Amino acid sequence: MSKKINIALFGFGRIGRNLFRLGYNNPNYNIVAVSDFGSAEALHYLLVRDSIHGFMDDEVVLDGNHLVVKDQRTRVISGGEPGTIPWDAYDVDVVIDATGRFLKRDQLDAHLNSGAKRVFISRNAEDPIDRYVIPGVNDSSIDSSDQIVSTTSSTTQVLALMVKMLDESFGLKRAMMTTVHAYTADQPLADAAGVDLRRSRSAVENIIPNSTLAPSIVEDLMPQFTGKLDGIAFNVPVPNGSCVDLTTELSNTPSVEEANEAIKKYSESSLQGIVGYTEDPIVSSDVIGREETMVYDQKATMITKDMLLKTLCWYDNGWGFASRILDVVDAYATLEEN
Repeated sequence: MSKKINIALFGFGRIGRNLFRLGYNNPNYNIVAVSDFGSAEALHYLLVRDSIHGFMDDEVVLDGNHLVVKDQRTRVISGGEPGTIPWDAYDVDVVIDATGRFLKRDQLDAHLNSGAKRVFISRNAEDPIDRYVIPGVNDSSIDSSDQIVSTTSSTTQVLALMVKMLDESFGLKRAMMTTVHAYTADQPLADAAGVDLRRSRSAVENIIPNSTLAPSIVEDLMPQFTGKLDGIAFNVPVPNGSCVDLTTELSNTPSVEEANEAIKKYSESSLQGIVGYTEDPIVSSDVIGREETMVYDQKATMITKDMLLKTLCWYDNGWGFASRILDVVDAYATLEEN
């Protein structure tokens, strides 16, 4: 790119730190600021030492209120509400709101009013926004006028890709999804009273049924599947590595070999780098650090009664998702350069 993208990370939890690790060595990015409630010392400590991904490859120095690594000098700013940080003072092009807390349009507009040119959020918004983007599915629809953009969720992206590939290959009539998801930061380690009774139980001692917006978001983005998709989530006691178990009824039911070959072709052509494919007998920890949106498990494919196809896709629900957020940032920058 002819001009570096000045990025501010609003929220420096798991997704924010993954974004930093993925982006600090990219010549297209200046990560000019990170904002979080933690102290600069704590944020530096958590960035350098990650319980899942280990130590960073390069040394990061805390210089006062700056994180310094290679040619990046990133200001650490005390966290707050959107609108409390003057992004124009840092010449910010893009704010990636990775807090997961601010999902209403007026809250996100506050970033724009403070000087950001565009805002990306790492969850589904609660109000209408300018665009939902899933790389490999609808990224060709983006427009330079989009200012508030959601990259949906890691699970939503996997479901959308599978629906797209199976429909284009065999015609999808209906689908039922189960996502088996690693526990998340908003779950308690020990039983504790909460609004959601099931999620008030210990994340590290239970398999916890949970609702998911993934099917409804995919239906919104792909209205030809309205009323044809549904699903449930289970949070399980692993810190990273999730999977989507998808059962589908297709217009032209393939054999197991035909289904696998169809996905393999996508992984080697139009969706290379987004859809992975493996013939290895992998488990959840094997996808930690994988940058694809999903890794299709060839050995898990099943068909029953020549009617129902079951497929299994693994994904790193933090690292892979953060990779796609940066892909979408790049897509908008390229669009504006052209």
